[in-house]
Amino acid sequence: MNDTVKVPTPAGAKRTKKENAESGFLAPAALAKNLQAVLVDLTALHLVGKQAHWNIVGPNFRDLHLNLDEVVAIARESGDQVAERMRALHATPDARPAVVAEQSSLPEFPQGEVLTHDAIDLVVAAIESVVGTMRSVHDEVDEADPTSADILHGILEQLEQQAWFISAETRTPKTS
Repeated sequence: MNDTVKVPTPAGAKRTKKENAESGFLAPAALAKNLQAVLVDLTALHLVGKQAHWNIVGPNFRDLHLNLDEVVAIARESGDQVAERMRALHATPDARPAVVAEQSSLPEFPQGEVLTHDAIDLVVAAIESVVGTMRSVHDEVDEADPTSADILHGILEQLEQQAWFISAETRTPKTS
């Protein structure tokens, strides 16, 4: 990370106190931490998707260019959904740039132009990284709050579908 970008302290999800008319479920620290990990990766996926969208070149450019907009929209909307769920559970989401840069599990996306076929592998790896984070926290999230797990289910379905759509571009059928 650039020396000019400093990770703020504290960083990450925190819990809020209940005030005024608020009541309801208070996210245990582990649930807040797990949802924070998902939020950070979804935010990073949004950025990776736009970086790829702007810089891909080569065969089937337009198809991938448009598909990347779908990935970005899913990541953005899903990140918002996870963050708002955190707030509903009295946890504070943290997706500041330095926090995302430090905590994301996504592999680095290259700078500059990227050939479409290379971008396919890179974007699928980024999607699979987010999916991996979600699946790694799923059982603990489900145990603490099945409603939050349901949100993860919907996001997983969309991201895995996008990974399939994008990766199909470079696949070849198996011959018997």
